Amino acid sequence: MAEFTLRLRRYDPESGDAPYWEEHTIELEPHRSVLEAILQAKARFDGSIGIRCSCRAAICGSCGVRINGHPDLACHTHLDKAAKQSSDGVIEVEPMGNMPVIKDLIVDMEEVHWKKIRRVTPWLIAKQPVPEREYIVPRETMVDVTQSMACIQCGACVSDCLAMEVDPEFIGPAALAKAYRFVGDPRDDQHYERLKDLAEDPHGIYDCTHCFMCIDACPKGVAPMSQIMRLRRRAIHDHGIVDRNNGERHEEAFVSLVRQYGLLNEAELLPRSYGGDSALAKFKPAAGKVLLDSLPSIAKALLRRKVTPAAVLKPHKLAKQDLQAVKRIYETLDGKGERNEFNIYISGRDEDNQ
Repeated sequence: MAEFTLRLRRYDPESGDAPYWEEHTIELEPHRSVLEAILQAKARFDGSIGIRCSCRAAICGSCGVRINGHPDLACHTHLDKAAKQSSDGVIEVEPMGNMPVIKDLIVDMEEVHWKKIRRVTPWLIAKQPVPEREYIVPRETMVDVTQSMACIQCGACVSDCLAMEVDPEFIGPAALAKAYRFVGDPRDDQHYERLKDLAEDPHGIYDCTHCFMCIDACPKGVAPMSQIMRLRRRAIHDHGIVDRNNGERHEEAFVSLVRQYGLLNEAELLPRSYGGDSALAKFKPAAGKVLLDSLPSIAKALLRRKVTPAAVLKPHKLAKQDLQAVKRIYETLDGKGERNEFNIYISGRDEDNQ
């Protein structure tokens, strides 16, 4: 047995009182879970502690909380590991972010999570006519969607999504990962319609900011951001969808600028995203309007010296040999006849170890 101290964030919206922290010392074996410690504190010290849990086996996703500031499953986090990760040895547990708190560690997942899952039509729309026997599909295709099927709807990715903090209407990483489960399924009959809908929605696939927080948060390796990027690639390259949000044009401008300069020229990115992929894009009416609307942000960046006029007029340049190396990467990728989608479920190895 060992002693561990839990610091729980307590809050009851119905009481009218502000949130506060409460500490409890419990005795358990170091390999036992944070959930067991919370339940012991509830049983021994305060029966009013609110915590949602069910399977205790990292399957149901019910016990998602923030442990030492990081979203995780309380039943899947060992006490000794959590104590080592804490700055002062006290295990700090609080409710997940981006969702309203019902009580203590229990959050309301309906509006922020489940409503958005329903938004992406989370069921298969079968091709017609339905075969008399089973569908025959390539094994690799079904293994590919297995990654998104591994989601247990714990909400950890939603909790740490920076885009959802800025735009609460963003469909979100969990729902978009669920969308790829059907867009990637060859048995579904609405691939184009699903992608068109998600591309045209201003809170859809192009609202993701590539912050990687959902990948780090997911306890099941679903990598929601990777699924969102797959939705974008299928929308652009497989279906040629040009959306009203300029997402497709933005990606095209991004790719061509790196190809041209070897790195991103931010001063050119905005006008090219709206005025077309050309050095003359800034003179197009559509780009001019957006540039005028952006003047307050540009002025603020200049005042804070995040950007200088010299950097805008004379962007960074790579050495010739470095630029050639970047262009060789493009040539190698362009020379491949088929897009290679990395997936740990197929390759059996982690991207981080490559």
